[in-house]
Amino acid sequence: MRLLPVGQDSLLVDLDGPGEAQAWHAELLRRIGAGALAPVREIVPGEKTVLLYGVRDLPRFQAELGRWSAPPPAADSGELVEIPVRYDGADLGVVAELWGMSEDEVVRVHSGAEHRVAFSGFAPGFAYMTGRGEPYVVPRRAEPRTSVPAGSVALAGHYTGIYPRSSPGGWQLIGRTSVTLWDLERQPAALLVPGTRVRFVPLSEEVAA
Repeated sequence: MRLLPVGQDSLLVDLDGPGEAQAWHAELLRRIGAGALAPVREIVPGEKTVLLYGVRDLPRFQAELGRWSAPPPAADSGELVEIPVRYDGADLGVVAELWGMSEDEVVRVHSGAEHRVAFSGFAPGFAYMTGRGEPYVVPRRAEPRTSVPAGSVALAGHYTGIYPRSSPGGWQLIGRTSVTLWDLERQPAALLVPGTRVRFVPLSEEVAA
């Protein structure tokens, strides 16, 4: 772990991998919420970092943080959100070939895992979710699409993501959902915030039509 001051009142926690970043994000939320660390204005997790904005008494905070450790978050910690999905994406066959299984088996693997939002980015409401495990890594497309429909459920690397709006994208599309991921009338506006547990629920063609 490397602690890097950013400006006068912010701190970047630089870590070795996504698992550590998720663990530190959860632990910082817990400790700050419990009053074990001074409050900060905002905590923003990344793939391998956690950025703390608006830290009070930055030198003291940094010294205290250097003495802590961060265990992996408990499997049942965080809100559980279920996402109904019709698994009919244009790249479902490609993923099946990459994984050496049938398309139905891809659906069982993906929907059978409990995912967790590691961090957000790319577009408002876009969540990077982990949970599939090492054997199920998926490369990005060699040529990104110029337009991916809103609600597309997609894979890239270790992550699952859902496009909150139509946009260009190079992830492998395996399905689609009608769930609203970003709503300014909701608090918070993002349905899937870091730390949220996610389960994907397959829909039949009759239900999804």
